[in-house]
Amino acid sequence: MVTSGGDAPGMNATIRSVVRCAIDQGLEPVGIEHGYSGLILNQVIPMNRRSVSGIINQGGTILRSARCEEIKTKEGLDEAVRTIESNAIDALVVIGGDGSFRGAQEIRKASGRPVVGVPASIDNDMWGADETVGFDSAVNTAVRSTDNLRDTAYSLDRTFLVEVMGRVRGFIALEVGLCTGAEYTLIPEVKEDLNKIAQDLHESGHRGKKCIIIIVAEGYGDSREIASYLSQKSGLETRLSVLGYIQRGGSPTARSRRLAATFGASAIEALLQGEEASIVGLQGNEIKIVQLSETNSHRKEIDLELYRLSRSISR
Repeated sequence: MVTSGGDAPGMNATIRSVVRCAIDQGLEPVGIEHGYSGLILNQVIPMNRRSVSGIINQGGTILRSARCEEIKTKEGLDEAVRTIESNAIDALVVIGGDGSFRGAQEIRKASGRPVVGVPASIDNDMWGADETVGFDSAVNTAVRSTDNLRDTAYSLDRTFLVEVMGRVRGFIALEVGLCTGAEYTLIPEVKEDLNKIAQDLHESGHRGKKCIIIIVAEGYGDSREIASYLSQKSGLETRLSVLGYIQRGGSPTARSRRLAATFGASAIEALLQGEEASIVGLQGNEIKIVQLSETNSHRKEIDLELYRLSRSISR
C-alpha cells in the first residue's frame, strides 16, 4: 500500500485497516514509503499487526507521503514497475486523492497489477465518493478555529475573512460556512459581487451588526486583496485569518476513523473479488465499487442547494 499526495487525518487508520484485514485474509502486506517517489526508489517495507499498533488516533501517515512528478513520465513508471516486480507485489492499494488516482491508473496500465484506491483527502472532490477519509476531520478543525475567531470578532466588533483550504473546489468552505453560521461563504464554483457584499457589510454596520464572519476557499481569489477591498468599501475593519495546513493535521474524528476502517476492509475485499482498477466509494450509506477510469474522467459537482441554504440562513 502507498499513501500519496497531500496527507489527510485518517490515513493512518486506513493503513491499519488495510494491513490487518489483509493479514486476516492470508495476504502479506507491505508498505511503500514516501508515496510514488518511494515506489520509484524501491522504498518497500514489510508490515504486520504490530506495525500499525497505536496509530488509529494519529494524524498524518506513518508511511510518509510526497508529491511525485516523475510518476507522470515513462521513465518514472518504468522504475515503479521494476519495484513492483522485484518485490513480487501482486496488487496495490493507493490511499490518496484525485492526483494519486490518476497515477494509480497509469501504474495499473504499465504494470498489469490490480490497483484499488481508497479516497483519503481533505478536499472531498473525488467523483464516485460522497465523502473521503479526512474531510470531516479537516472541517471540524476549521469549524473550531472559526468559532474561536467569532469570539474575538464579537468582542472587538470586527469582520473576519477566514481562508480555508480548497485551491480548486469549495467543499470545505461550504461545509465550514454552513456549520459556523458564516454571514458569507465564497467558493470557486460561485462568483459573488464583492461590491454588493461590501455594501451589505456597510448597511449591517449601520444597523449595529459588526461581528461578521466570511469564509473563503483559497481558490476563490487573493484573500488579502479581498479583505482589503471589503475594508475600504464597507468602512468596517476586516481582518484576514488563513487557517492553512492546520486543517491537514491533528487526530482524525470518529467519522474519519470509521470511514478509514470500512474503506480499508472494502479495498482488500475488492482485490479478492477480482477488481483490477477501481476505488471504494461511499454512496448514500453504502460502499460501492467505482471504476478508476470513471472517477478520473468525471468532475464531482458541489451541492448548490446546500450553498443556497447557507445563504438563506446566514443573515
